[in-house]
Amino acid sequence: MDSLIPRIYALLLDTYGPQGWWPVGGSYFPKHHDPFEVTVGAILTQNTSWKNASMAVEELRNREMLSVNAILNTGMEKLAAAVRCSGYYNQKADRLKRVCQFLHDAAGKIPTREELLAIKGIGPETADSILLYAYHIPIFVIDAYTRRVFSRIAVICGHMSYDELQGLFMQHLPVDVKLFNEYHALIVRHAKDVCGKKPQCGLCMLAQLGLCAHGRIGSG
Repeated sequence: MDSLIPRIYALLLDTYGPQGWWPVGGSYFPKHHDPFEVTVGAILTQNTSWKNASMAVEELRNREMLSVNAILNTGMEKLAAAVRCSGYYNQKADRLKRVCQFLHDAAGKIPTREELLAIKGIGPETADSILLYAYHIPIFVIDAYTRRVFSRIAVICGHMSYDELQGLFMQHLPVDVKLFNEYHALIVRHAKDVCGKKPQCGLCMLAQLGLCAHGRIGSG
């Protein structure tokens, strides 16, 4: 385990190359990085694709609503209409309001994980995405793709909690914002391109190297 998690990272990076997330044109720390925009994106991408979430972010920008004060001063119905393309738009409008109220009250203070988790509708994955991508705090993000890929590799068990999974990765990796950023992005890329709900084990470098239990069973 000590070497497997870092090795898988190296193999994914060698296969796919740097992903440069947050998805902002392939740059880890863009010149005009906007923590608030990333925070909004992390909320809007809940239960939908990044494509839909980014369209909603752009719609907020086009309507001059992409700021804490603008969202707080916008009625719920109008805000929900602006983020409609991201799905669950009424819930997400409510979550945006709650987050903006928190940010307004925090007056520029970087939020803690505990503070984010105390906001209704913000779970561990969203909170950690905000911390990692918006504020460059080194914390590993766990999502459904991570569970899928690493359950098949047999690194993790299906019953492990979010915090247990996160601890496993952070225990076996150096604490590094860029690495955590890149590894998460590479897992998502691999899960979408190869290790989907119906895995293409014949195309998987992990299966070819005998590192994936699911791939070994499938080829046996």
